[in-house]
Amino acid sequence: MTLTGNHLIGTDQDSICSDSFHVINPATGKALAPMFREATLIEVDQAVKLADEAFAIYRFTTIEQRSRLLNQIAGEIDRLGQVLVDRATAETALPEARISAEIKRTTGQLRLFADTLQKGHYLDIRIDNAVADRKPMAKPDIRTMNIPIGPVAVFGACNFPLAFSVAGGDTASALAAGCPVVVKAHPAHPGTSELVGRAIAKAVQSCHLPERTFSLLQGKKNQVGQALVQHPRIKAVGFTGSFSGGKALFDLAASRPEPIPFFAEMGSVNPVFILPSALEGNVEKISQGLVASITLGVGQFCTSPGIVFLIKNKMSDVFIDLVKSGISQISSQQMLHKGIQENYYQGLSRLNTIEGVESLTEQNISQPDGCEAVAMVFKTDSKTWMMNKLLSMEIFGPSSLLVMCDSENEFLDVANNFKGELTASIHARESDYDCCQKLINHLQKKVGRIIFNGFPTGVEVCDSMIHGGPFPATTDGRFTSVGTAAIKRFLRPVAFQDIPQSLLPDVLKDCSDPNLMKLVDGKYKT
Repeated sequence: MTLTGNHLIGTDQDSICSDSFHVINPATGKALAPMFREATLIEVDQAVKLADEAFAIYRFTTIEQRSRLLNQIAGEIDRLGQVLVDRATAETALPEARISAEIKRTTGQLRLFADTLQKGHYLDIRIDNAVADRKPMAKPDIRTMNIPIGPVAVFGACNFPLAFSVAGGDTASALAAGCPVVVKAHPAHPGTSELVGRAIAKAVQSCHLPERTFSLLQGKKNQVGQALVQHPRIKAVGFTGSFSGGKALFDLAASRPEPIPFFAEMGSVNPVFILPSALEGNVEKISQGLVASITLGVGQFCTSPGIVFLIKNKMSDVFIDLVKSGISQISSQQMLHKGIQENYYQGLSRLNTIEGVESLTEQNISQPDGCEAVAMVFKTDSKTWMMNKLLSMEIFGPSSLLVMCDSENEFLDVANNFKGELTASIHARESDYDCCQKLINHLQKKVGRIIFNGFPTGVEVCDSMIHGGPFPATTDGRFTSVGTAAIKRFLRPVAFQDIPQSLLPDVLKDCSDPNLMKLVDGKYKT
């Protein structure tokens, strides 16, 4: 399949802009063909207006129609086969096995949302039947359901070129909700984005849905994303990326004449708490697990464990030595692109200059040529950590900071010192459950997911997963960007009072599908 470097605005694969950019293979340092066009403000406006026109039709599609679309998109992506794998590995330097696994996760998410639609839980149907003879006033007939919010802008993530990008969870959940999508592709993998974008466009056509239901815009300049967020016809935004980029766009969304929800996942340090009992008999296993989690994917995961808390004793000393040894055996690896590598080494240099912080590894902190990165581990004490806010900042890459505490009470103190994080992990045995319970009670206020005797890397895509957390991990900790509950971001409730049966939406009628879950007069029915 030949890449064009153009945008996909509906089924139009052309561009009016002469400005262009190319992507660099991070492993070779060479430019990859073709050149990709920068989207203009005119093209942004065109894509959004077409999405709004499509919304007039797409919002009324049936559960079956949207379910078929999601399954069809998954099938089209599968049919790209090795072509997609080869392009994604060339643009990201990620190994073929990782890309193949991510393709399966992407298509799995799409099929999961297709199944979710069939169950109807996302509609949150609530019916209170009228009671005409109720005293002192008659009770009206009130029926409520969730409806799609409108055209959604989605920003592709650089560290997940598939699962959090063009056909990732944001796009899948928005399309499932009944919202057309305009995707701003990440400039680090535009060819991968074009291939997947074409797969979506082909699926939309084969399902005989409005061709403007999906559009893809390319570009490196900030103006494309800014224009999308500020466009009056965009009604919500899904974003995965850095805090600086997410916060800037969030502020734009909030400052619009009509503010809109901006759902951003902006990173996390994902603290790990290892209680003394956990190390007894498991010190090698836990140290190996931590090293693997720190260095997985060259540390380019939003759930990478950036800070680890230990209580000082003989076993913690053994643990630290094992972590040092494990990290020293990890070879340098290619990061996704030069910008990420530069930020990683800036973060390492920042840590290395803070008084009270010690590097535990012998690797050179100076930035190498190319896009390679070495894994690093640092150590400090809890007092230094709590006094220096810089130590709570995420360093996106294969590094972690070990923080030594004097007691369980210090564990609780540092747990309270966090802002918002995606995850927190606790390692312990039953003898430490009293402390665990206190930690869990504190951490519930700070994170979106608590892991016991495990590590945060690896996010299961399922009904119960929460990939979110209080600010600054996300802009709205009430929602998740992974799992079937992600669909709630792109819906809003509407109540219908005393509406005749013939005028009600089909799912609210008395004769609606009996398999749909409903709350009827205070009791759930299926």
